[in-house]
Amino acid sequence: MPVEPGVVNAPEFPTDLDWLNTSRALSIKELRGKAILLDFWTYCCINCMHVLPDLKKLEHKYADELVVIGVHSAKFLAERQTENIRQAILRYGIEHPVINDDQMRVWQEYAARAWPTLILIDPRGKIIGSHSGEGVFEVFDPVIGQLIEHHAGEGDLVRGPLELARETEPASLLSYPGKVLADEAGDRLFISDSNHHRIVVASLTTGNVLEIVGGGDADFADGTFDEARFSNPQGLAIEGDLLYIADTDNHAVRRADLRSQTVVTLAGTGEQSFDFDSRPGPARGRALNSPWDLELAHGVLFIAMAGSHQIWGLDLEGGYIAGHAGSGEEDHRDGPLLGAALAQPSGLSHDNDALFVADSEVSSIRAVDFDPRGGHVKTVIGEGLFDYGDVDGGPDVARLQHPLDVEYVEGQLFVADTYNNKIRAIGLATRTTRGFAGSGEAGLTDGPLTEAQFDEPAGLSSAHGKLYVADTNNHVIRIVDLDRSQVSTFPLQDAHKLARSSAAAITLPRQSIAPSAKLRIDLALPEGARLSRDSPSQVAVIQQGDLRVLAAEDLPAEIEIADGTSDVRVEASIYYCQSGREQLCLYSMRNYELALDRVDDGSPTASLSILVAE
Repeated sequence: MPVEPGVVNAPEFPTDLDWLNTSRALSIKELRGKAILLDFWTYCCINCMHVLPDLKKLEHKYADELVVIGVHSAKFLAERQTENIRQAILRYGIEHPVINDDQMRVWQEYAARAWPTLILIDPRGKIIGSHSGEGVFEVFDPVIGQLIEHHAGEGDLVRGPLELARETEPASLLSYPGKVLADEAGDRLFISDSNHHRIVVASLTTGNVLEIVGGGDADFADGTFDEARFSNPQGLAIEGDLLYIADTDNHAVRRADLRSQTVVTLAGTGEQSFDFDSRPGPARGRALNSPWDLELAHGVLFIAMAGSHQIWGLDLEGGYIAGHAGSGEEDHRDGPLLGAALAQPSGLSHDNDALFVADSEVSSIRAVDFDPRGGHVKTVIGEGLFDYGDVDGGPDVARLQHPLDVEYVEGQLFVADTYNNKIRAIGLATRTTRGFAGSGEAGLTDGPLTEAQFDEPAGLSSAHGKLYVADTNNHVIRIVDLDRSQVSTFPLQDAHKLARSSAAAITLPRQSIAPSAKLRIDLALPEGARLSRDSPSQVAVIQQGDLRVLAAEDLPAEIEIADGTSDVRVEASIYYCQSGREQLCLYSMRNYELALDRVDDGSPTASLSILVAE
């Protein structure tokens, strides 16, 4: 992009739009003296996700001279809601201000034509140029550098970071879990704790946390479970004690050995591939493009390669990988395997005869033949890139909205209809779609199928007559009992194991206590709230390595303080609901560190009040 003096004035932002990640609305006029980079995006778009790391690099490199502003111009109806955009900002770790351009007015003013589109504005408020697509850092880095040098010389550059107020959310045991895998034979539930960059392993029967795979920091490293690092892991597949992991933001497929407790990389380099060549080759060292889900069938690990709009296959015995379906073009087109077009495939399942794909950007479910010789891609339900909705019925009328997963169970396909906040069921014999679970309103409510509420469910797995749902924006796993027609929340019984690595503790003022003092713990909920009856709330008290777990409904309570103890850690995991508003159920985690001094005239009771605030 050539650097030439801007001529056209950048249009001003409408004054009635919602702003996020900032304490106030901004204007082009106010930002005179800064270089401005507008990012037109929509949060479903994989290409928009790929741009975010480049934007972050530019923001950090030019922190004193550049202001990046995200202009969220939605594709799907659900994406127009400010709260959903806020969740996406938190999920993607976006640091810059974002406008909710819900009626696409800013989009039209700036003549954007595709997601993502980037427009650069100089410190005098003039448009310099634009770029559509990925590869943003390489395009804009030299141009911004030249702009800064030129305007510094002209004396109209204003240096210094822009003071913002980023969106925040209370810490939670799980953070935006993307996928879930129920292992019936091994009595295990594997959870992609995506924004904590780890895999949580729990007992299907008891909910006890058995293991944590990954150190919890976003990075790319093999090694022991503690040493291994992932970045936004998603899809999972299991074979015996070998767990396969789609390490999405590392563009890699990893394998965790649950016996030796080690992680190795099977495919991927840690960098995104821009090569759509799907010819066979060794998997190790082969660059990938946002693998989002995995499915084992007939000795092949199938990969939903969301970034290249393809399905790939990894021969686990031979160590070879190749494209299986999809030309790489983002579209909705049936036909021979490698000639068909998919659009951001994000979920996989199978029935031994075909691979089923949640093809998210075309709001479709596709069926992919296993046999590469003469195999085809066919549509189960769905039509095109802009054909979506919330409609039951036959294949000609039924509509989904950005589904992210599919699960085959005894002649039916269950679909995580993500942006409709529902679980749908499709009868394969008739291809008829019906709403199965979820009212459609975003929330966290257990109960009968049609009254239950989800918030952008993104992962499905089945075992023992139950569906397990990664309820992403609620930060929990839900259980849909197919026999009892009830929805409940999966209880993580050893929550303190997760809490310690999920949130920083609040250090309280030191307290002077008598030698035989007790610790009194009480719970303060928001006005009008009560503990959830469906999800267990617990308080873990840790003294000198010893653990005691209290049920939150038993508070207030007094417990002995162990002899010699000078510090106590308290980890509270609280599920609560607004009384009379069952649709509003929330989760809060609070960790506290108490520093105690034993003195003869100290208080007979140390006190801690767990404050749960919305």
